[in-house]
Amino acid sequence: MPAIAIRVRTDGAVYLTVTPPAPKLRNPETGEIAKHRETGQPLFTVSLVETYEGRAQVLKVTIPENGLPKNLTVGQAVIPVNLTATPWARLFTADQLSEGVVYRADVLEPVK
Repeated sequence: MPAIAIRVRTDGAVYLTVTPPAPKLRNPETGEIAKHRETGQPLFTVSLVETYEGRAQVLKVTIPENGLPKNLTVGQAVIPVNLTATPWARLFTADQLSEGVVYRADVLEPVK
């Protein structure tokens, strides 16, 4: 069954970068960098703190290289354009489950 990406509403939320962009590794053993399936662009991850209605959470967001602003700094306010969340789960054994949510955005737009 294909994964279902859920559009995340970003209006009203504030996003601040908490890590600099880092290459997303497809294979940590070889250092191979993951690429966007359609464009072939290298993928990067950036951790963002999202604050909304008095609550905060950290999102690790994957963004293609061409969607990263130049000179992105830690603590910078950004808007993740076309932010989606894709839940996933992997069953290793009958009693060992790993699960989470993958966040992706097309662009990180600096707030002016």
